[in-house]
Amino acid sequence: MRDYPLGTKHPDIDLIQLGLIRAGYDPGTIDSIFGPRTQTALAHFRADRDLPATPAITRVDWRALVPFLVGYVRRRIQPGDTFFALANRFRTTVAAIEAANPDAAPDALQPGHMLTIPLGFPVVPTNVHFTSRALFYTLKGLTVRYPHIRQERIGKSLGGLDLPVLLFGFGDHAVSYNAAHHGNEWITTPVLLKFLEDYAHAQSTGGQIGNLDAAALYATTTLHLIPMVCPDGVDIATGALDSGPFYEYATLLAEHYPHIPFPDGWKANARGVDINLQYPASWEQAKEIKFAQGFTRPGPRDYVGRSALSEPESRAMYDYTLRHEFALTLSYHSQGQVIYWQYLDYLPPNSREIGEVFAQLSGYALEDTPFASGHAGYRDWFIQHFNRPGYTIEVGRGVNPLPISQFDKIYADNQAMLAMGLIISA
Repeated sequence: MRDYPLGTKHPDIDLIQLGLIRAGYDPGTIDSIFGPRTQTALAHFRADRDLPATPAITRVDWRALVPFLVGYVRRRIQPGDTFFALANRFRTTVAAIEAANPDAAPDALQPGHMLTIPLGFPVVPTNVHFTSRALFYTLKGLTVRYPHIRQERIGKSLGGLDLPVLLFGFGDHAVSYNAAHHGNEWITTPVLLKFLEDYAHAQSTGGQIGNLDAAALYATTTLHLIPMVCPDGVDIATGALDSGPFYEYATLLAEHYPHIPFPDGWKANARGVDINLQYPASWEQAKEIKFAQGFTRPGPRDYVGRSALSEPESRAMYDYTLRHEFALTLSYHSQGQVIYWQYLDYLPPNSREIGEVFAQLSGYALEDTPFASGHAGYRDWFIQHFNRPGYTIEVGRGVNPLPISQFDKIYADNQAMLAMGLIISA
């Protein structure tokens, strides 16, 4: 983590501002800028904690703000501690403490033992640029606050970042949701993560998600959630990656496509390959179409790569899917408020009917996939290989990257569909 002087504009500043807000200070609007108001809020935060006053945001500040990014603190039990007293002290709930400490006996707390104390706000931020760093803090918070969420890794990105998968549930019925195959479609990542947080909360408290019983879903279905398929691309598109060899390479590639805004228009991975044009489902046809459109070399978007599965991100998704043979997949993209349900003439059983249910729940249009964009995608390959329902969900409306201000509507449109996806193909 580097230092940030006053005046810096960077998506990391979003996280500083988010942490300050959660800690009870007012940096103003989350805007990625380390300006005077954020500086004043940070000064008050430091003074209350006896931290050194410096002109820049430093590693000391980051460490102090981490609990407000992951959403929990660790506390050694003291004599007289109870869940109720701790909940009042940390402005949280007894249910949240119980969920984070499933092995603790509330009536027999042992002094000296450690407890996880969730803080009184949701972990998943829905008002920041969702970079790989935001993902890191969010996953740490979710898996500690809800220990039943298991985190694994399906592989690594070209730039060496982990490609995490979150598993929730223990049923034999398995489904998979993925987001951010494209860098500038990063808004889809918090959509899936907020759903998982709401689902885990409902499961731990005996509640519902999307009008369905969360405990019953948890018992019958295992959800495999890949929140960010292309983290290098996300970091380029958001501006989080703004130096180093991968950034310099991306800048050079973007010069060959001056009509595509940089970095906002970046969809590809760090090698300039579009990950959702990498799967072995008419890859040669996709290449012919994209080359005819002028995408003949690595760049911000629509370059299919040297061959199918040439990139570590697509290979990781392919291998992981083969190991699990999901009953259904949802691939989250933006934008258009559309659900694409079929691939060529492949018609998996009940796929149209399931798509109609999804359309009704979300208010999105169920449409056939346009031929020019209907090849070499993850959903295309999944349908072709397994003959099972797979869907591309295009959230929101506008120009990518969609503004985070659309998040609340996007999530409201999609929560019930995400819940229904857990059981509808069983």
